[in-house]
Amino acid sequence: MDRNNESRASRRDILAATGVIAAAAVVPSAARAQTAPAPAAPAAPAAPKTLDMPGKSKELIVLGDKPLVAEAPAHLMDDPVTPTDKFFIRNNGLVPEITGDPKAWKVKIDGEVERPMEITVGELASRFPQVSLKLMLECGGNGRAFFSPEARGNQWTNGGAGCAEWTGVRLADVLKAAGLKSSAVYTGHYGADPHLSGDATRPSISRGVRIAKALEPHTLIALKMNGQDIPLIHGGPVRLVVPGWAGSASAKWLTRIWVRDKEHDGPGMGGFSYRVPRAPIVPGSRGDEKDAVIVEAMPVRSIVTFPADGTRLPAGQRKLDLRGHAWAGETEIKSVDISVDFGVTWKAATVAPPPNKYAWQRFTASVDLPAAGYYEVWCKATDSAGVTQPFVAGNWNPQGYNGNPVNRIRVLAQA
Repeated sequence: MDRNNESRASRRDILAATGVIAAAAVVPSAARAQTAPAPAAPAAPAAPKTLDMPGKSKELIVLGDKPLVAEAPAHLMDDPVTPTDKFFIRNNGLVPEITGDPKAWKVKIDGEVERPMEITVGELASRFPQVSLKLMLECGGNGRAFFSPEARGNQWTNGGAGCAEWTGVRLADVLKAAGLKSSAVYTGHYGADPHLSGDATRPSISRGVRIAKALEPHTLIALKMNGQDIPLIHGGPVRLVVPGWAGSASAKWLTRIWVRDKEHDGPGMGGFSYRVPRAPIVPGSRGDEKDAVIVEAMPVRSIVTFPADGTRLPAGQRKLDLRGHAWAGETEIKSVDISVDFGVTWKAATVAPPPNKYAWQRFTASVDLPAAGYYEVWCKATDSAGVTQPFVAGNWNPQGYNGNPVNRIRVLAQA
C-alpha cells in the first residue's frame, strides 16, 4: 500500500470509529424494594467515553459524537512534541470524503488581491519555501468545564490543546504572491467539511483573522504533521495553522482563503460564537451579543502532565518530582509556581525556553511533602506581560471561552 495513503485514515474508518466509541458501564443504583425502600446510595458517576479509532490513542476522552470532539487527559500531553495519536480532535461539521491524489487538492485565494489564484497542494510545496515549526493549537473552549454555572458547549478541561510539529508554507508568502490590495483587512477561511445537516451549500464554520495575524511568519498553510502527511481527521491533506489563537481559525480541509475589506462575517463569527462580552456580566445571564468581542489570542495556561491526577505514591515516598507544560497565546511564559498547601506557599519551577515562538514550554519541579496524607498540587503560570492564571475561571461568558484557572492534581502520600 502507498505509504501516504496508508498514513491517512479513510472517512469510512473515522465514521465507523465514532460509532463504536468505548464507554465503561455506569454502576447501577441499588434495586428498589417493592415496599418501604431504604434510601439508595448515589450512583457512581459514569466513566468517560473513550475513543476507538485507527491511529488514535484509546485514552482520548470523547466529549461529543456529532461532530466528533475528543480531548487528551493531561498525562497524554507530557511529550515535548504531541504525537499525532495523542492530539485532540475538534470538528465543527462532518468529515469530508477525500478522493484522488492529495497533491491535486486545490486552494483558492481570492477577494482583495491583485492576482487571484487557485493552487494545488503540490504547487504549494514546490513553489514556496517550506518550514517546520512546533506550534500550539488550542480549542477556543478549552477550560470550559471550569465555569460555574455551566456554559454552553463541549465541556473541555485542559485537554483541547496540543503542540505538534507542523510543516508547510507561510501564509504570508502565498498572500504576497497573490498581491494584497491596500483594502485587505481580514481573511475568511473555508474548508471542505460538510455541514452537520448535510446541506452542501452551508459551510460548517468559516472564521478568519486580521491581516496582521495572517502575515505573521508562524501562520502556516500546513502540509505535514509530525513529519507525515496530515491525517484526514486532523484536516489533511491541507489545513491552516494559526498558532496561539482560538483553533477554530485554523481551518481543516482548506479550500479557500477569502481576503476581505472588512471583518469576516462567516458562520462562527457572530453572536457569542468565539466572542466574549466586552464588559464582565453576571454569571449565568444572557449578555448582549452586540457588545461582544472576538476571541483571538488564547490565555495563559499551565498543566501538570506528570504525575497523573489521582496518583498514589509508594509507601514512605515524600519527594514528588513534577513536570508539565505552560503556554500563552501571544506571549512567552516567564514563570510557573507550584503549591502543595492550597496556595499558602509557592515554589518556583524551572521553565525551559520555547523551541520557537508559539510552542509550549516545559516546566519541572521537585517538592517535599511533609507527611503522609492527601495533597493537591497546584500550578500557575505567569506570562511575559505579567498576566497570571486566576484561581477560578473568571469572566463568565455564555459559550465558556478562556477558562484558565490554576491547574490542580490530587496525590495521596501513603504512610
